[in-house]
Amino acid sequence: MNHSAMKHNEMPQGNNPQINHAGHNHHVMMIADFKKRFYLVLILTIPILSLSPMIQHFIGVNWHFTGSSYILFVLSTIVFVYGGWPFLKGLVSELKEKNPGMMTLIGFAISVAYIYSTATVFGLKGVDFYWELATLILIMLLGHWIEMKSIVGASKELELLVQLMPADAHLVMGEKVNDVKTDTLKEKDIILVKPGEKVAADGIISDGESYLNESMLTGESKPVKKIPGDKVIAGSINGNGSMKITVSHSSKDSYLSQVIKLVDDAEKAKSKTQLLADKAAKWLTFIALAAGISTFLYWYLTGQPLDFAMARMVTVIVICCPHALGLAVPLVVARSTSLAAKNGLLIKNRTEFENSRKITTIVFDKTGTLTVGKFEVSKIVSLQKDIGENEIIRLSSALEQKSEHPIATGILQKAKDLSLVIPATENFNAITGKGVEATVEGKEILVVSPGYLKEKNIAIPDGFKANDTETVVFVIVNNVLIGYISLSDEIRPESAEAIATLKKENIKSILLTGDNNKVAKSVSETLGMDSFIAEVLPDQKLEKIKELQKKGEYVAMTGDGVNDAPALAQADVGIAVGSGSDIAAETAGIVLVNSNPKDIVSLILFGKATHRKMIQNLIWATGYNVVALPLAAGVLDHWGILLNPAAGAALMAVSTVVVAVNASMLKVI
Repeated sequence: MNHSAMKHNEMPQGNNPQINHAGHNHHVMMIADFKKRFYLVLILTIPILSLSPMIQHFIGVNWHFTGSSYILFVLSTIVFVYGGWPFLKGLVSELKEKNPGMMTLIGFAISVAYIYSTATVFGLKGVDFYWELATLILIMLLGHWIEMKSIVGASKELELLVQLMPADAHLVMGEKVNDVKTDTLKEKDIILVKPGEKVAADGIISDGESYLNESMLTGESKPVKKIPGDKVIAGSINGNGSMKITVSHSSKDSYLSQVIKLVDDAEKAKSKTQLLADKAAKWLTFIALAAGISTFLYWYLTGQPLDFAMARMVTVIVICCPHALGLAVPLVVARSTSLAAKNGLLIKNRTEFENSRKITTIVFDKTGTLTVGKFEVSKIVSLQKDIGENEIIRLSSALEQKSEHPIATGILQKAKDLSLVIPATENFNAITGKGVEATVEGKEILVVSPGYLKEKNIAIPDGFKANDTETVVFVIVNNVLIGYISLSDEIRPESAEAIATLKKENIKSILLTGDNNKVAKSVSETLGMDSFIAEVLPDQKLEKIKELQKKGEYVAMTGDGVNDAPALAQADVGIAVGSGSDIAAETAGIVLVNSNPKDIVSLILFGKATHRKMIQNLIWATGYNVVALPLAAGVLDHWGILLNPAAGAALMAVSTVVVAVNASMLKVI
């Protein structure tokens, strides 16, 4: 077992739901190993303390007998070799890698203590401190045991995510249903999900309906009703209904697998704060070795006994172990990343997440973030006597069936409500930011925005009056404007509260939308936002972000991760919002599973809380060393204040526990 080689922030590897638990199992094995070593050393420490001349002198007894020093030697050798083995092995490993650290310090300290004490047994003049060696190793084992339990505890939320994926699935094969392993499922397989079971794969409901609990995946506590045609996420828990699901993709590509991989990657990626801590820990190792040797030379050359000088050196080296410093950031990283994933905040870029505390301006995409994103047709106006409203919807829906835009969804839903048969299209083309065009039944059809009419100098129809809360698209057939469709999108009830919280945090909110000025102004004023930028094409959003940055703003951009990719990449913090398995926004540093503006606020507050925990841990870890090192060196010896190696080890262990407990108190706000 090589404790030194273990990275404290490692999580289970792989992106398959049947994930390789090597990292977790390694920690569990180490807990058991340290526990076993601790109890054996504890048992042997009792006779070592009893046979130690210094302890006997302290309590006023004399249990010395012929051969007692050799018994003390044998017991201490067992403690040194068996109890100290993890540290000795770590010492060798770190020196081989030319990367001295915590194990180097501990291994060096216990080796010096053991070699010196053994020399006194076999003739060197001086007093052994086997009792200090035993108590030092005992406390170090206890500290590492507690530390391992803290690391496993910090990863608990992610482990719960991993356990969400059921091992087996009910595969429907004609009239038969066979139980198969989840990782054997393929695209287009049909599986049966019974009441109370976990969904075994991402897919679309083909038969049945139920309420699903997705709280462990999205942070949304309320069960969600699912009907045929709806998407479901692997790992969600089925309610009382029975469903058949057509599998969308294999388990290794599932939403849950991607979440696990995102968390894993984020925890392995080191932020600037962590790199700073790593550098500080490395320097502290060199300082500890230099301070320890200097302390020994000072006391020995000023006439103190060899055993006193040795004890001071060992105490300095032990007390300066950069254990707390090395764990200060990784423990917070493990806790924050897995907690965030549990609450639907997926961190892809740790630096962007930690920098969310610097945000001065958030730019919101309107549709699907501040609004529900579900457009409904509110008005259909025909401008030609021979063309009815149903025909306008029929022709426009033919084009919109090729689009995934919320407006297209609204028009298609209206066609479905009217039971219209949607015709096929040819030569389909998307006009960036302005609409779509295609050939339908031999006619050239366009469904376009008011901006397109203005650009082509097409007159706005008489009597047309845009409603501030509506979005309008115009339908053109063979260069003749035949009518228009008005759609409305409801503002999310959580949006106003989210904007109000941002104001309290002194963060400006700006609406960036392709809608006209009236719609943008209405939404912006209703929510109490600071300003709005309207009629912006997708390719222009990047420039608007740059303009804000030039004014000195630290900008976060929220968008769907596809159309807004350039702007998300340009922003200081890119936040992709989406739902279900739509988490593949490569350009965003953070992905929010739910399109809920309150989650954006939670993200910022959680980012601030995470950074505070890191700084608190770093201050404690470094401040403790600043105070403890002089005490260990014996600067207060003249006043009778002196730390022995065991006390130094206890202090070091306490500092590690404080860091671990502080990290565990991190919560999503």
